[in-house]
Amino acid sequence: MRLFIRLLSVLAPSLALAACAVPQSAPAPATSPVPSPPPATPPLSTEWRAWPVSPGDWVYRRDERGSLALFGVQGSAAALTIRCDKARGRIYVSRVGSVGANGGQMRLRTSFGDGVWTVRDTGGAPPYAAADVDLADPWLDRMAFSRGRFVVEVTGMPYLAIPAWPEFTRVIEDCRG
Repeated sequence: MRLFIRLLSVLAPSLALAACAVPQSAPAPATSPVPSPPPATPPLSTEWRAWPVSPGDWVYRRDERGSLALFGVQGSAAALTIRCDKARGRIYVSRVGSVGANGGQMRLRTSFGDGVWTVRDTGGAPPYAAADVDLADPWLDRMAFSRGRFVVEVTGMPYLAIPAWPEFTRVIEDCRG
């Protein structure tokens, strides 16, 4: 028992201090790391031939005005249209969308080089911006015979990388013939 009392006398001050100690708060929960934003879409290569081809297919039609070819996803407004107006002797190349009252530009990229046409809104629904092109304009042939595809960029709109399929060329031939 003496041993107990002696042990108690040595431990008592330590136990008393422990009883007076301020309890430590629970450790703060570990913060979960903030997810980093997804990587930005890499900029398009300066080589337009490497740009992804736009989704869609060409469709050829004839009507009372002449012939036309429409490119786009089935069930949606055509993304690009080429129309022969036989009576006026003109070809219209139209891109779905609007460039506004001041008009804009349609930049063409082909394997033969780059060209530019002026475009104006057509006023229809859905809206289209159209270039009024002379039948002899060499850019029609450059688009038609571009290796594999050509690109159409219109002011304020995403680019279209269009496959150079026969429907496009057929409208040009119809109008010139």
